[in-house]
Amino acid sequence: MIFNRIPTDRVNWVTSSFLIGTFVLALTAVPAYIWAFGINWFQVILFVVMFYATGMSITLGYHRLFSHMTFKAKWPVKLFTLLFGAAAFENSVLMWASEHRAHHKHVDHEDDPYAISKGFFFAHIGWLLFKLDSDEGYEGVADLQKDKLVVWQDRYVQWIAVAVGFVFPALLGYAYRHDWVGALGGFLFGGVARVVAVQHCTFFINSACHTFGNQPYSERCSARDSFFMALFTFGEGYHNYHHEFQHDYRNGVKPWQWDPTKWAIWGMQKVGLTGGLRRVPTEKIILAQIAQAQRQLELKLASSQVTLSESTRTLLQASQDYLTELNNRWAAKRREYVKSTEEALENSREAMGELREELKMALAHLKFVKTIEAVL
Repeated sequence: MIFNRIPTDRVNWVTSSFLIGTFVLALTAVPAYIWAFGINWFQVILFVVMFYATGMSITLGYHRLFSHMTFKAKWPVKLFTLLFGAAAFENSVLMWASEHRAHHKHVDHEDDPYAISKGFFFAHIGWLLFKLDSDEGYEGVADLQKDKLVVWQDRYVQWIAVAVGFVFPALLGYAYRHDWVGALGGFLFGGVARVVAVQHCTFFINSACHTFGNQPYSERCSARDSFFMALFTFGEGYHNYHHEFQHDYRNGVKPWQWDPTKWAIWGMQKVGLTGGLRRVPTEKIILAQIAQAQRQLELKLASSQVTLSESTRTLLQASQDYLTELNNRWAAKRREYVKSTEEALENSREAMGELREELKMALAHLKFVKTIEAVL
């Protein structure tokens, strides 16, 4: 029988029961409630508010604040993300950050907790269904274990999760209608349905964003940028950029890219709730794009059956030579800047400024490369 193939000795029954149980409830109990009692604006708003509160607590708090330390935050921000992050039922910050840092360290390899190399299903949810509890403790989070709020959350995370994730929306539902129907609606919409939505948005970063999309910055791992996924994950869909520059508080680095998490971090900086926002220098990002565009074009040229004209090849070669030279010059100037004495520092700064302008002009060459790629 097919069920005989399931490795029951490796199933995490608690986690599996919760993930499957909430999913089934969302597909059955929620429609049944709507059929029996209808749906109103309060329940929709409750779902949206809880979705944003818990989802942003994962992206802004668990991910960019605690896992990558891309900015600093005052205690109210920390406390909010710890409380509502727990309500996403993705375990504690210590567990989450330990696994996520391991993912970045071993991405696509055996020690990657949710390696896409083991299949889409495994990366999405299978790694949780078959992940047995370990007695070895957390790895790579010694810095977080010094934070009293983080340690407190880790100790009581399940209680916090139930209280904030299920009891709180049920109480709000009761307060709205003053009956058990209102409480049940709050529990189902603000609790169950919202948990399923937030969790699978997070899971799709591990699966879909390592499968679909483009790689404008690097091909060193499977991570990809996806505007579509960014729409549902508060900006986390720009995953290729994140894996190349994981300590930047932005994932959607371009001003027009959809990244509500970076806007929230930036906005809270203006009122003093966050600070120390870490950014990758613009020139470094441009250089990564240039190098990646060259690699992609060279691969396409090598495998293409299209015969380019001599003039096009000459222009293409000139463009590649220019970009390579610019890359080398930037590296040399960077070394010179770092080694500059106090007296020569100002001159070195001016030279760096000139080269930055030239780097911006080099973006035109990227457009040329994209044009050639489209032809091929």
